[in-house]
Amino acid sequence: TDHKYIIFHTYTAFLFLLHRSNGKNYQLVLALVFAIEEINRNPHILPNMSLGFDLYTIPDNESNVLESFFFWLLGLEKVIPNYTCRRESKSVAVLLGATRKTSSQTGLLLELYKFPQITFGPFDHALSDPGQFPSLYQMAPRDTSLALCMVSLLLHFHWTWVGLLISEDQKGIQILSDLKREMEQNGVCAAFVKVIPEDTEFSLHLIIESSANVIIIYSDTNFVEELLFAIGQYFMTWKVWVTNSRWQDVSKMKHLILDSSHGMLMFSHYHGEIPGFTELTSTVNPSKFPEDIYLARLWHFCFGSSYSKRDCQTLENCPQNASWEWVPEYVFDMSLREESYNIYNAVYAVAHTLHEMLLQLVDTPKMGNEEGLLFSPWQLHPILKKLKFENIAGEQVTLDEKMKLETEYVIHSFWNFPEGLSYIVKVGNFSPYAPHGQQLSLQEDLIEWSIGFTQTPRSVCTETCGPGFRKSPQEGKAACCFNCHPCPENEISNETDMDQCVKCPDHQYANTERNQCLQRSVTFLAYQDPLGMALACTAVCLSVLTSAVLGVFVRHQHTPIVKANNRALSYILLISLTFCFLCSLLFIGPPNTATCTLQPIAFGLVFTVAVSTVLAKTVTVILAFKVTAPGRRMRRLLVSGAPNFIIPSCSLIQLTLCGVWLGTSPPFVDSDTHSEHGHIIITCNKGSVTAFYCGLGYLGSLALGTFMVAFLARNLPDTFNEAKFLTFSMLVFCSVWLTFLPVHHSTKGKVMVAVEVFSILASSAGLLGCIFAPKCYVILLKPHSCSLHGFRDRTLCGSNKPS
Repeated sequence: TDHKYIIFHTYTAFLFLLHRSNGKNYQLVLALVFAIEEINRNPHILPNMSLGFDLYTIPDNESNVLESFFFWLLGLEKVIPNYTCRRESKSVAVLLGATRKTSSQTGLLLELYKFPQITFGPFDHALSDPGQFPSLYQMAPRDTSLALCMVSLLLHFHWTWVGLLISEDQKGIQILSDLKREMEQNGVCAAFVKVIPEDTEFSLHLIIESSANVIIIYSDTNFVEELLFAIGQYFMTWKVWVTNSRWQDVSKMKHLILDSSHGMLMFSHYHGEIPGFTELTSTVNPSKFPEDIYLARLWHFCFGSSYSKRDCQTLENCPQNASWEWVPEYVFDMSLREESYNIYNAVYAVAHTLHEMLLQLVDTPKMGNEEGLLFSPWQLHPILKKLKFENIAGEQVTLDEKMKLETEYVIHSFWNFPEGLSYIVKVGNFSPYAPHGQQLSLQEDLIEWSIGFTQTPRSVCTETCGPGFRKSPQEGKAACCFNCHPCPENEISNETDMDQCVKCPDHQYANTERNQCLQRSVTFLAYQDPLGMALACTAVCLSVLTSAVLGVFVRHQHTPIVKANNRALSYILLISLTFCFLCSLLFIGPPNTATCTLQPIAFGLVFTVAVSTVLAKTVTVILAFKVTAPGRRMRRLLVSGAPNFIIPSCSLIQLTLCGVWLGTSPPFVDSDTHSEHGHIIITCNKGSVTAFYCGLGYLGSLALGTFMVAFLARNLPDTFNEAKFLTFSMLVFCSVWLTFLPVHHSTKGKVMVAVEVFSILASSAGLLGCIFAPKCYVILLKPHSCSLHGFRDRTLCGSNKPS
């Protein structure tokens, strides 16, 4: 801050000179004076002793800094090295706030004498090297949380697309690394990153052409002031500037409120208030310090008072009731600045160190004359390194960097008014010690945005993806640049800018907007459904009809048409068909473990019995027509009832397959969430698909074999030969189940169950209709044709005479 060195003395009067006579530097003088006067009035610190100070100003040409400071150290204008006659009032510490270049030069020189040096300017990582600067202490805290603080502000306003302008120095490189890390962790992208060397002109075209509306500027040099001054010439009122300090000099020119810096957000370290200091700065005037030539000049500059050319101190024609409140902040700031606060703490640090040193030497004989030092400045280092005290603001002060706590930050908003007037308003703060998510506190109603914004500015590469959409990165671009794609089926996103959609649970489904999961309704092929009711009624009606046919056959059991076709097999076939129709009811209604287990057993067994019965009837017809001579083998097979063993043999094989199926992977109750939107369909899972198709394949093979046998016997002559009916019935049966296979594969849910039920009913009805419909027609409508005598004697068969 303006290249100055403040030198502490004991037993001397105070003198403080400045590089430039302006209000910004003069507050540092007041902070020094205020702290020393407090200490001198305090009987508990350095009793019976008064502190004093000397002042040395750095020349404008920093190339002569080392030479000029060397002359000051020796007290000579031109001296021989390692020799001085100035022995009175030696300094014990140096308080400086120059640039790193100046501090490094003077630090190396003072290090020869182990001279304690305390800086009150911004913290510099280069000066914290204990190997190179072991005698230098920094009052300012490290910016360990500044990057997190800035990124928290960006996240608060949803600014994810920002530009970075960083000065090319060690601090700038460090903060750039911290910013990149925090931005990457929190999904904020850099539209551009520009590291600008000192004393280098910067083209503003990068800022103007960038789509980022928020620009972060970091520097501890005059770079920010020069940059913002240049930006003001372009009248860029559509950008938001975020800086790391209170840069007030940008408002020196008489801009209007449309100035580009209006609404700028600035971060500074939080510090407590010093009681009484604001009263001092607001009431200081030349009459209170008549010997202060710089105050007289500042007063003349601000209020137009004239002063005597003879002594440059006697003011004339001063306006009455002149107050610093009339003066803009960039000229004279009455509030406590961070550098002033650091000076105040540095003065107390030296005072406490001197006090501790004097206590240690209370019994040590004095060295030299009465006004000489009792010790050398280098002896203060052990105490300074361990020093820790609480200042009047209640904050802990220490010079050991390892013991310093993380600092809190204050966020200010810059308001610019006509005629160069400006106002800095505190709009928030940031505490690294607060819980996550509560570290940043803002009062948005106090923030004045630039005139280019009618509402809170937005700075994004791509507008947010709303609920129901997900982000899809754009190839070759930053992560903040993306496309928005709708969520896939049964997936939702109920927040903005979601990277992935979330799949709904199985018992829920996504609504049309894909932003909410709704509860699925449980459904199955119920008796209350029109389809379920129709199938159930059909099954019952067909089973009743089959029972009626069975009754007809039982009643006319002595007729030739019933006896000629093996009435026992006809009874078995009708009974099995009745159960075929009834077993379809197991597929309707709420599935449970019992019904799921009975379905394959009932279906497999009853259909095997039915088909094997048809096969037995066919074999019986063939054997009957092959018997041409008594005693032949065919006759013995027919007489012995060999065809009747077909039914148990075939049924035993099917029963074995069912047993293996149930023993290895039995069916179970399952839920289908994909077949119908918004519904959970409860179905019976087949368990083992292989076993299911094995059973179905066996039944199909049996049916195909029966069809082939019946087809071979279709042309055998006889009045009551039913081979043609058996052939046609098996053709219908096979056609139904061959059609079932592709349809079963292409359907799911309730439709699949309905297809199964329909196939059972259709194939059973095919057997019933093709085999028994013609016989019932003859028995009931043409009873005279059902008798052998009808063909010979034209007599009716209704006599029911047993044969």
